[in-house]
Amino acid sequence: MAEETQDALVENDLAAVERLHAAFMSLKGELAKVIVGQQAVLEELLTAIFARGHCLLIGVPGLAKTLMIHTLADALNLTYNRIQFTPDLMPSDITGTEVIQEDKATGVRQFKFLRGPVFANIVLADEINRTPPKTQAALLEAMQERQVTVGGERHRLPDPFFVLATQNPIEQEGTYPLPEAQLDRFMLNILVGYPEEEEEVDIVRMTTALRRPSVTKVLSGTDILELQEIVRKVPSAEHVTRYAVRLARMTRKLSGETPDFIRDYVSWGAGPRASQYLVLAGKARAVLHGRSYVSIEDVRAVAGPVLRHRIITNFNAEAEGLKSDDIVQRLIKTVPVDEHEAEQSGKLPKLFKSASVG
Repeated sequence: MAEETQDALVENDLAAVERLHAAFMSLKGELAKVIVGQQAVLEELLTAIFARGHCLLIGVPGLAKTLMIHTLADALNLTYNRIQFTPDLMPSDITGTEVIQEDKATGVRQFKFLRGPVFANIVLADEINRTPPKTQAALLEAMQERQVTVGGERHRLPDPFFVLATQNPIEQEGTYPLPEAQLDRFMLNILVGYPEEEEEVDIVRMTTALRRPSVTKVLSGTDILELQEIVRKVPSAEHVTRYAVRLARMTRKLSGETPDFIRDYVSWGAGPRASQYLVLAGKARAVLHGRSYVSIEDVRAVAGPVLRHRIITNFNAEAEGLKSDDIVQRLIKTVPVDEHEAEQSGKLPKLFKSASVG
């Protein structure tokens, strides 16, 4: 009887994987009505959302980063607020503030908390590097604890909650580098590039026409919470988990197994949160592609956006024109898959009863 119950649970979970894959395909279709191209960017965005993570999108102005996030919020039927980060923005402009209000009937005055724009399912921190670090740090508690503390009182944020921030390249004038502690809170660092010529032609046609396309709502907040649980239940074989950990550990100069090129070009490597995110993002990517297990290829596919903002290169790398992405690609080619571990693990598990949540 217990075995039959377990089998039924597994069937339900596998059906949920198919549902998430179908939702992913529907979302891609809806977003394509408004966003031309950028398929890799959209997939990475959805990977982070279903893995319950935050995203940082980096690209020059005019690449539809803001439009992309707004359209995604519409398709997911979530509440959405945009915060335009400027040099004079204050922390209370993000989290909210307490004001004194008087009860006209009794004459009693008391503090009342007025919620800031951070109280939404999707918060777009637009041009987050245009404001000083003090104001950037106002998002730290919200991103990590999913709450804000004002006047000694905690206020829970809505669930699901995502911070999707856009950033102009650091080389541009009038920008402030994000503190490393805040950078580490972003699950993925997504690079948004220029469109291809034919894509740009389609963009011009679409944006200069009389009518603008609208998107259909695909998922609700409740649906997303349920699907996030499914992603965390996806099994990861022992050798896949160890590969992800090894990939993160080899970015650290002080590790005994560090390759020579890491010692030559890297000042600081990725912390343990990178290992967690490599596996979680790999799980989400696997499910989005309709698979009920995570593979080495899933980990490799998300390694770039997970690690690029967690690897701090030094002057030697700068002198030779090497970016953190170059380091990540060399790592992927360097870090081996332990064949013995893979053999000991057997085939990748395909049943959720093998998974542990978390």
